Amino acid sequence: MASNNSIIPLRRKYCYDVFVSFKGADTRCNVTDHLYASLKRKGIKSFKDDKNIRKGESIAPELLRAIEGSQIFIVVFSKNYAFSTWCLRELDQILYCALVSGRRVLPIFSDVDPSEVRYQKGRYAKAFEKHEERFKHDLEMVKRWRTALTKMANITGWDLRHK
Repeated sequence: MASNNSIIPLRRKYCYDVFVSFKGADTRCNVTDHLYASLKRKGIKSFKDDKNIRKGESIAPELLRAIEGSQIFIVVFSKNYAFSTWCLRELDQILYCALVSGRRVLPIFSDVDPSEVRYQKGRYAKAFEKHEERFKHDLEMVKRWRTALTKMANITGWDLRHK
């Protein structure tokens, strides 16, 4: 029987080093493509969703597995990020995984002021007007999205607006 000193804690094996959440139309051909290329050059395995996701009410199972199987999360907030229910569902799951396991989240603010994300002002306020109307039967979910945005925007990140 091994002594307690020889027991090595098990470390979780992740499928991906990084999961990047982003609004494709806003950032795919600039910030996000550059980010993925840089990660790849450094040998960092990142999940890249190049498929057209089917419209629906829940996150696709493959996206959930990718989020749960990632060690670090990068969230690229952009001017239309909050209009995407897919992005907000990803963000909700990312926050859950980060809180439960202590995994890191690194926010990037691309063409959007961090305070607009934090307080859901400007375009983010308009997005939430639409979400509250569309999901009036599940305002608790909309509230979770607001909380996730606020928590994420309170993390020190990179503001790319003036770069």
